[in-house]
Amino acid sequence: MIKQDEVYRIGRLGKAHGVKGELTFQVEDDVFDRVGADFLVVDMEGILVPFFMEAYRFRSNESALVTFEGIDTAEKAQSLVGHEVFFPRALSDGSSDHVSWNEILGFTVIDKATRLPLGILEHIDATTANLLFEIRTDTGETLLLPAHSDLIHHADMAARTIQMEIPHGLLDL
Repeated sequence: MIKQDEVYRIGRLGKAHGVKGELTFQVEDDVFDRVGADFLVVDMEGILVPFFMEAYRFRSNESALVTFEGIDTAEKAQSLVGHEVFFPRALSDGSSDHVSWNEILGFTVIDKATRLPLGILEHIDATTANLLFEIRTDTGETLLLPAHSDLIHHADMAARTIQMEIPHGLLDL
């Protein structure tokens, strides 16, 4: 059984396309194309299920059309519409030097100066001019930190931690 911490979200399946089971795939991370993966993981009502790809083709940077094995009619494709798509961390090409934003969700953020954990990275807000990390603390509060590469000191993929250099006074706001 695939566990949630073994995968990370890379998109969502959109509407069925045509009559032969093809689906629109709203892509947030194209890791499946970079590493040549055979399958993607789909959340089926809380159960993570691998679906082997027969074919896919990109329509744009944010959208692809995908066909899965065994999904060969519009009706079967319709049953997958709206489901979230995940990728196995073990197959990812992410490293401490190159990591996608989606891959680090759920990581513990650590203050480089104090070496203390700030909380869990829950969301990356891209609605503003500058990306923001939304971090949930142990007390349930939300911290907003700029997601700038100059502030990210180190990402440890195995330990699932991100060490950040926090500008003086930022945590006091």
